[in-house]
Amino acid sequence: MTLYALLGAVEQGLVYGIMVLGVYLTFRVLNFPDLTVDGSLPLGAAVCAVAITSGIDPFLSLFLAMFAGFLAGMITGFLNTKLGILHLLASILTMIALYSINIRVMSGPNVSLLGRDTILDPLMGLGLPGYLSSIVLFSFIGAAIVIFLIWFLHTEFGQTMLATGDNPRMITSQGVNTHSVIIIGVGLSNAMVAFSGALIAQNQGAADVNMGVGTIVAGLASVIVGETVFGRGGIMRAVIAALLGSILYRLAIAMALSMKLGAFSFTPSDLNLITALLVVLALTAPKIKARFFS
Repeated sequence: MTLYALLGAVEQGLVYGIMVLGVYLTFRVLNFPDLTVDGSLPLGAAVCAVAITSGIDPFLSLFLAMFAGFLAGMITGFLNTKLGILHLLASILTMIALYSINIRVMSGPNVSLLGRDTILDPLMGLGLPGYLSSIVLFSFIGAAIVIFLIWFLHTEFGQTMLATGDNPRMITSQGVNTHSVIIIGVGLSNAMVAFSGALIAQNQGAADVNMGVGTIVAGLASVIVGETVFGRGGIMRAVIAALLGSILYRLAIAMALSMKLGAFSFTPSDLNLITALLVVLALTAPKIKARFFS
């Protein structure tokens, strides 16, 4: 693997790591399988791209993207809690609806940001090359969100979210409205996913309606890889493991794509196969380790 491929994998791991933190919030904290992320990631990118092309500041466009993602997540939570639709089906319905909504937002399948101002421009203006500017910026943003999430999960509302995911009957008996907790929690998760989508759009120079395909698979794989390598004891360790898991996942993908066994080599079309193999390896590694090294 070349140095540029290594830096590219770290950059991808950091920017998609924000999405992984959102997936961690629903998957591990709320115990809510949420496929909305396949639609909310391009939603964030679409809102951000349209805002920038309309003359809105690139930094402000990130907040608009987060708000749109928050609303999308709240709709999934509403369908599940208030209308009684199974959480998996509710998220699929929102994801399908977002495909059409994203095309409406962009007035087409994609929007280019080439030649437009982005949040990377100030760092590049200081003389940093583009590939280092993105790593520096995404590292700062990722660390800030990790700190925020650790703080948030230690607040009273964060503890309520953890209790809702662990034992909803117990927390309901304490007089807590779990419906509100789930709606806000799923909304917050998708706000982070949409924020990640907005950063990806500004980094790649375009938003596309299909850029969210496979997001949930990559997110879950990153969470599982992080937990397998770094463990999940305690909130701080689990949140940091989710972000680092995203980087490891992207590095593993890059290594697999650069690997050659004789005449055989992986191609980008094998991405889903590599992801599936990584998840199987991550899930079975603890059992194999316990069996042969205990």
